[in-house]
Amino acid sequence: MAVVGVLPPIPPARLGDPGFRQAHGLDLNYVVGEMAGGISTTRMVIAAARAGMLSYFGAGGLAPATVEEAVRELSRELPDRAWGVNLIHSPNEPGLEEAIASIVLRYGVQRISASAYMKLTPELVWCAASGLTMAPDGQVVRKTRVMAKVSRPEVARAFLSPAPADLLQLLIEKGRLTPDEAALASRIPVADDLTVEADSGGHTDNRPLTVAFPRIVALRDQLVQRNDFRALVRVGAAGGLGTPQAIAAAFALGADYVLTGSVNQVAREAGISNRAKALLLAADVSDVTMAPCADMFELGVRVQVLKRGTMYAPRARRLFELYSSRSSLDDLTAKERTELEERVLHARLDDIWEETRQFWKSRDPRQLERAASDPKHRMALIFRWYLGQSSQWTKQEDAKRQSDFQLGCGPAMGGFNQWIAGTALADPARLTVTSIGRSLMTGAALMTRLNDARRLGFPVGAITQIVRPGMYGIPQE
Repeated sequence: MAVVGVLPPIPPARLGDPGFRQAHGLDLNYVVGEMAGGISTTRMVIAAARAGMLSYFGAGGLAPATVEEAVRELSRELPDRAWGVNLIHSPNEPGLEEAIASIVLRYGVQRISASAYMKLTPELVWCAASGLTMAPDGQVVRKTRVMAKVSRPEVARAFLSPAPADLLQLLIEKGRLTPDEAALASRIPVADDLTVEADSGGHTDNRPLTVAFPRIVALRDQLVQRNDFRALVRVGAAGGLGTPQAIAAAFALGADYVLTGSVNQVAREAGISNRAKALLLAADVSDVTMAPCADMFELGVRVQVLKRGTMYAPRARRLFELYSSRSSLDDLTAKERTELEERVLHARLDDIWEETRQFWKSRDPRQLERAASDPKHRMALIFRWYLGQSSQWTKQEDAKRQSDFQLGCGPAMGGFNQWIAGTALADPARLTVTSIGRSLMTGAALMTRLNDARRLGFPVGAITQIVRPGMYGIPQE
């Protein structure tokens, strides 16, 4: 028989850029993305890190004291492993962003994942530039590595470029950076790694990965050449990655690493209730929709959430509709007020305001000062009560609030559910962050090899059956 080609083994550890594994001390080019509100728990981060994956704690929306406690635990449990903390853009709460940045730097957290940024902020640049030094060979050495999530070229450009001179000067004047640190920051891009986020759960522009990824890689290459950077910013892929085929496709596009999000919510370590996980495990690829978010409600920013089994999306859209068309709660008709209390919020507006007032009294009293003179802002805070609580209710097993669950979710969840159907991983008890990650990466390696065989002219049969969990050594837990 004539030999038409040789297909060497492709272990999962061979997928992606080896420099990414070396830089972070990993076994796999696989990142467990942060999920806000502590859904990416310390337990999840610890499990992923010990399995040779990179994982970020979901600090978005949490109180600084909670984040600090998590950082202490992770520092203690993972002294020699790769892990990080999420720094999320908070235009309505700049003090919160500053507090999280302070914790990151005070405890020497070596990695941050920057998400939902529309532009660079002083807090983000502070984290990226603090502690920069120069090695004997002239390379700039980072103390804190920034992994940025982007979906737009203009945002990618900011992270792929040196920090703006005006922000660096501001940080010098505030005593947060030394002139030497600022000078070094002007020589390197803000980000060390850049994740192109396609159609994903939570904050998303719903971009297709096959369009967004090549565009931003080309931009990266242009800026490296223009600025004569000595190191190349690695570019990873996220969004829509819930099957081995999708993971393999991302690596085939040239991704240095992959990052998963939605699918990790069903892991045992995820910080949501079993009731919420059951809803996610019942989702198909079309069971998602866009709805207003809590952190940027007034700006009209939307997030992608689960649609099936919850009424969060239409209720949140109704709140934004009223906010956009009214100057204050006093402008509501008696019928609209009743509708809000009985069909949307399921609570009295006066009771919600009292709870809201107590929350902001300790979190950020300036919000209450503004609400006292701005009735529209008071209305926004009351409506944001529902948007914020809807995420908290997902952590509880209260059936009365299941219809209000806000679960950030992309179509990858439906693909994942189809892939595991009828296999050992269909048992929720077997779904851990490591079994999900290892199964996806092993399946992607197998898929890559099968595609190589197909290119040599061999028929490979039913691909979806071959790469199912448990087949051909795909690990299970």
